[in-house]
Amino acid sequence: MKACLGRQLLPHIISIILLFSSPAVFAETLKACGHPFYPPVSWVGNGQLTGLAPAITKKVFNELGYEIQLITDYNWKRCLLEVQLGNADIVVAAFKIPSRKTFLHFTESPLIVDPIELFVNRQAPIKVKQMSDLKGKTVGLLLGDSFGEKFDHFVQNNSDIEYVSRNSQNFTKLALKRIDYVPIGALSGELQSKKLGLHDQIMALDYRISTEFFYLALGKSSSLEKHLPYLNRRLKELTQDGTIEQLTHFYSHQYTHSTDPLTPSALTPNSLIHEISK
Repeated sequence: MKACLGRQLLPHIISIILLFSSPAVFAETLKACGHPFYPPVSWVGNGQLTGLAPAITKKVFNELGYEIQLITDYNWKRCLLEVQLGNADIVVAAFKIPSRKTFLHFTESPLIVDPIELFVNRQAPIKVKQMSDLKGKTVGLLLGDSFGEKFDHFVQNNSDIEYVSRNSQNFTKLALKRIDYVPIGALSGELQSKKLGLHDQIMALDYRISTEFFYLALGKSSSLEKHLPYLNRRLKELTQDGTIEQLTHFYSHQYTHSTDPLTPSALTPNSLIHEISK
């Protein structure tokens, strides 16, 4: 079984090796940050910002002659703020929403599509056929999160919102029936619920609130806008040649099999309470 799994992952591992083949000398170092709890797109594990988006960001900017310093001590809201203030240069992956366009230049070519679903407690699922069915429900959101302008507006005006700093807090609250639902990308939600050992308690509803896209985003104070044509071309090429799909599989596997103590797995009933209180 392990040998079979190894053969399946070999093409992805080779892609990673080739991806990081880059020039030895760089003219300038750029600071980049990303979502710390959104595998396989990006997450902080073993003290590093890792995932599909950091890997692609390093690759394309290395090709342009830049070194990338990945910042690991920002939460998602602060990451966006630091780029807005000019203290960091790049957001490795973000949804393209109007409020962010005031301080970010987005690529036209997306990194990855992200269908947004609602995760609920299996023992107390809510029935949702349209967005209005969520009125009055309690939603768990991560600081800085956005899931499309329409949904964001609805939630702000029709829901009780509980904000947290870590996605594991949202999932543990959901397992304990402290909140009604958590909106998140289908793949990321599945990976995180499995990693936390909560997959038997949490499920995604057969209702999609939106289909979003992650884009590479450049701070408007960074003077990197001139590279957008090159970045758009390379992102399109990396999508068409299957590199991004391979990296998605690779980082999904890496996340679920990680033993990083900062990425909790298999929470016990006592640790559920502890996780909420962090």
